[in-house]
Amino acid sequence: MNEADFIAALRSLPLHPGARGLMDDCAVLAIGGETLVLTHDMMVEGTHFRPDADMADVAWKLIATNLSDLAAKGAEPVGVLLGHMLGQEDARFLKGLHEALAAFGTPLLGGDTVAGAGTRALGLTAIGRATHTPVPSRSGAQPGDGVWLTGPVGRAMLGFEGSPEHRQAFDRPVPRLVEGRVLAPYVTAMMDVSDGLLLDAFRMAEASGVTLALDPLAIPCADPARAEACMRWGDDYELLFTAPPAARLPTRAYKIGLVTPRAWAPLLLGETPLSSPDSLGYRHG
Repeated sequence: MNEADFIAALRSLPLHPGARGLMDDCAVLAIGGETLVLTHDMMVEGTHFRPDADMADVAWKLIATNLSDLAAKGAEPVGVLLGHMLGQEDARFLKGLHEALAAFGTPLLGGDTVAGAGTRALGLTAIGRATHTPVPSRSGAQPGDGVWLTGPVGRAMLGFEGSPEHRQAFDRPVPRLVEGRVLAPYVTAMMDVSDGLLLDAFRMAEASGVTLALDPLAIPCADPARAEACMRWGDDYELLFTAPPAARLPTRAYKIGLVTPRAWAPLLLGETPLSSPDSLGYRHG
């Protein structure tokens, strides 16, 4: 069973309305006068980080990837719960954890620590407070909207490959928390780019029941000579969003396409229809 099959099977279970049908990266819970946003991500040795990775960077990235999901909801972090598997360089992990929590103004709420043999796995639950309601989702894109991106894609790919200029983008990404909060009142749909721009755009189109027509020449890429690789690689944590034509956006962003009524393919890259998510980005299984 691959990731998509497993998530599809989960949808047959009793779901809370806040789960949004498991079509989003976060759960949204209205409690009293507040709306909470909750997300959980994991990192596994050998898949998300190398066995020889600096554990301080691993801790930073574990925090940043979860907070990026909150950013896509325009949420302000409240705190995190850590699931930690003991192993080598735990002192370095704690150092990176402290640095990330301090940098993003996010306190630790608690969690669980275990010891075990085999491949190391780490998890984090991030809790945020919505700053705007309705909380943005993947599913609100409307025909006529523009498709926008907050920054270039491909920097993490180049950093992974060893480029000194882009190494920080891979090791210590920065979630677009400020941009997410100021954009939330203006967007019709929003998500972060974690698994590749093309795959995440495909997911937004599917959730919204529309087609996203992307202009490949308008997409900012860290290496224009390898533009398609930049669009597919992932780990960039920029925000992908849609907004009405009249929206006056409060932050810098790049217009990369248009939302059109649903055609037979959810995604167009120039004149090329993309009808399957296979090979568009990173998928588990």
